Amino acid sequence: MNSFRIIVLGSFLMIAMVSCENDLKDVEKISSKKIAVPVDRSTGVEIIYSDSAKVKARMITPELLHFKTSNPYYEMKKGVEIIFLDANQKQNSRVTADYAIRYENERKVELKKNVVAVNEKGETFKSDELIWDENKKRFTSNKLVSITSSGNTLSGTSFWANENFSYYEITQSTGDLSLSDKAGF
Repeated sequence: MNSFRIIVLGSFLMIAMVSCENDLKDVEKISSKKIAVPVDRSTGVEIIYSDSAKVKARMITPELLHFKTSNPYYEMKKGVEIIFLDANQKQNSRVTADYAIRYENERKVELKKNVVAVNEKGETFKSDELIWDENKKRFTSNKLVSITSSGNTLSGTSFWANENFSYYEITQSTGDLSLSDKAGF
């Protein structure tokens, strides 16, 4: 009976050792495939966006990580603020978010977590996500969005706006609106 226990115990130990050996080989394979990605880290960053030698926007972030991959991108884990300027260099809208990532080649910025935009009229746009397409000069979102203006709140399932949020369209909108006789209704 004791020899049977020794054989069973010995067989179990051999199986355990073989399985550990395979696991270590798998770990070595996986770790050998890791590729080092060069990353530049900057703090207290302000990026100026210009067109035809005129400043159009400023992006401010406490920390900027630049990942130099085949498709380079910038990550702003500690939040971001984008200030849009008119032709007279006066602010006409402002967007803030807790997180952002900018894809350099696509010229797109994804703003996430507590995204708030305020336009020149004081209308406030809130969503969990906004995408800024620098080429099309517009913001879009396929997440819930709410727009507050003069005590009125309008909500919708998706949305797009120009860069200064002076024109926007909202899909499947609902809300409470207070209208006066001056509104023409």
